[in-house]
Amino acid sequence: MSDKDRDKLARFSARSSVEVLLNTPAQLSLPLYLPDDETFASFWPGENTSLLAALQGALSQQHGSYLYFWSREGGGRSHLLHAACAELSARGEAVGYVPLDKRTWFVPEVLEGMENLALVCIDNIECIAGDPEWEMAIFDLYNRILEIGKTRLLITGDRPPRQLNLGLPDLASRLDWGQIYRLQPLSDEDKLQAMQLRAGLRGFELPEDVGRFLLKRLDREMRTLFDTLDRLDRASISAQRKLTIPFVKEALEL
Repeated sequence: MSDKDRDKLARFSARSSVEVLLNTPAQLSLPLYLPDDETFASFWPGENTSLLAALQGALSQQHGSYLYFWSREGGGRSHLLHAACAELSARGEAVGYVPLDKRTWFVPEVLEGMENLALVCIDNIECIAGDPEWEMAIFDLYNRILEIGKTRLLITGDRPPRQLNLGLPDLASRLDWGQIYRLQPLSDEDKLQAMQLRAGLRGFELPEDVGRFLLKRLDREMRTLFDTLDRLDRASISAQRKLTIPFVKEALEL
């Protein structure tokens, strides 16, 4: 095994990440470990060029802004929020990422003081629909951000704001005010391009016939496809074999 391949295997066993620490007036510290491979460079846009342009525009501004986008689970919304956090963190700006699907790890008070950050990303807002404490906390944060006017606020959900079944009508109204986009699903051709992009960024080549084979034989959700690519990369390094359909069948026991 070459030194380069040993380095790649070491990288897989000790993946780095972006760490974001939030210190709020409520004296709450929330350590966030964001995937280091979920950046704008690693996101295949498909039919989402308008959304990407809007996100980049919001991040380039020096004043506050609000943008909401939605998709089904696994559509890439968390990837884009991670990418936004990574971009501003690289500039030395303070960011906050709140994954509401993991809200049991923290309390609504974690939002206190976030209006002073450069960027706040609230992911999976559908998860707190019907929870009065969380709904009020997000409503209050929205209003503080609007009043101060310096924070970019990005929120994602699994449906448009008016369809979230929120118990607080004023919050539903606020979420419906800004730019709203649907994160369009990728076609099979786009998924192939996305896999080849990821492979290239990881330092290996995914032949087109192998990519099409994976699309036919696996769950087409992008996280499953990406995880499978990582698994195949490790297997090919260990076996010192190129990615071919026979090797893929053997490695994945298909």
